Amino acid sequence: MYLFCTFLVLLSFGDGFHPNCPRRCSCDSKQSIQCYRLIEVPSQMPSTIKRIYISHSKIKNLKLSNIIKTLALEEFILLASGTESVENDTFKTLSTLETLELWKNKLRQIPTALPNSLEVLKLNDNLINVLHESYFEGLKKLHVLELQNNMVSTLSLSTFSSLVNLQNLVLDGNNIESLTGPFKLPRLKCLSMENNKLHFLPGSFFASLQSLQFLSLSSNSLTVVPNDLPKSLLSLKLERNQLQVVRFREMKHLENLSHLFLSANSLSSIEGAHFLPNLTTLKISQNQLQMLPFQLPTRLQKLDCSNNLIRRVMFQDFQDLRDLKHLFLDNNMVSLFEVGALQRCVQFSNLALEQNLLLSIPLRLPDTLARLDLKGNAIQDIGEQELKDLKQLQVLNLRNNKISALDLKVLEGLPRLRYLYLDGNPWNCTCNLLRARKVLMAKGTDVRGGQCAAPAERQGESWMSSKNIMRHCEGHSHLTEKSKEIRKKPKPEDHLSIRTSMDDDYYDYEID
Repeated sequence: MYLFCTFLVLLSFGDGFHPNCPRRCSCDSKQSIQCYRLIEVPSQMPSTIKRIYISHSKIKNLKLSNIIKTLALEEFILLASGTESVENDTFKTLSTLETLELWKNKLRQIPTALPNSLEVLKLNDNLINVLHESYFEGLKKLHVLELQNNMVSTLSLSTFSSLVNLQNLVLDGNNIESLTGPFKLPRLKCLSMENNKLHFLPGSFFASLQSLQFLSLSSNSLTVVPNDLPKSLLSLKLERNQLQVVRFREMKHLENLSHLFLSANSLSSIEGAHFLPNLTTLKISQNQLQMLPFQLPTRLQKLDCSNNLIRRVMFQDFQDLRDLKHLFLDNNMVSLFEVGALQRCVQFSNLALEQNLLLSIPLRLPDTLARLDLKGNAIQDIGEQELKDLKQLQVLNLRNNKISALDLKVLEGLPRLRYLYLDGNPWNCTCNLLRARKVLMAKGTDVRGGQCAAPAERQGESWMSSKNIMRHCEGHSHLTEKSKEIRKKPKPEDHLSIRTSMDDDYYDYEID
């Protein structure tokens, strides 16, 4: 939910030098200054300066006298400079200031008397432990308030009452245990309170948050989904909590919800998600599911069920999911994947089945599939039948299975294959495998891995790059070509000797 943004300041210097630019700073022609490794804010700055960016400095105390002359200032950013305090009223006279960022410092409180013009206030990664309503009085233009990674443990929601136009509020990583008072932010669109210690939310918490679209309460201690979530929600994150049950019937008023994140809880089953008709993303990994969710929304595009206890994948699980594109089932116990289980998913492109118990590649996968991950199963063979219709396949991951050979016809039937991962398999490095290598090279496929397990003299060598294997097989290829010429005009008396002198694996080496 919280997007950590860093500012990349691109300065255009004109002739490469500004005559009044302070030491250790860069200035441009648009009243902007960027400084590093200072011990104080430069005192000799033009009164027309609009943007000050200072980072990685040692400015312990920020004083009024440092910036009192910068009356045209619109942005002031002081990053990672060890600042412990800001003198009272330092920013009060800056009537044009719109953005104030003081993050990654050592501030213990919010600066006082902030100007009414302020629209963005970022105080992330400080030591602030108390929020008073007086800090925000008069800030009716404030749109963004970020207080991530401070030390606030209790919070009165009335603290923000004067922020009538606030749209984004970030309170992640504050160890907040309790919330009190009314929360009156009618225009708030994004609220993130991740990584706190919340066990519940007050009953009227969402009463005035009827414009809220993005809510993240991940990494708390919630045992139930909060009541009365606003109808306006588009995204809800409840990962890493202590949820055991989700009652979707009680959420059916969330008709606009498109993204729901429930990973890393204690859910043993998911039923009734169809009550959220516009859901396109559902993430329920790292739970205790033994079966795939029952009755999923028909508009679902992405389903993440990885790291559960699911044993089988059936046609009925996906028969109505025509829009499904991505399915993640890695790290489960899938041993049964019904033939054609995903055939109704006509836009399907990505299937992750790593670390399961499959003995073969599932049959009749959608012909739109672009990526197939099968790492860490017990697959022994790759048959033409399993992959023959996957003309769009670009990535095939077969690492750590029990495959010893590649069928040339399988590779020829994958015209768009770009990445093939083969390490961790017991390859039998016959010259047939070298033929597969030539096909892959001709395609331009990027092949990773492929160490020989047999024959004994080739163990540990790579069949994609071993010069020994190439020389060996080129020799057999040469013998094969000579044999072909002899067979064109065989002498009657030599017929028997030709047949009996052939290597047992002759047809393995013959190149058509």
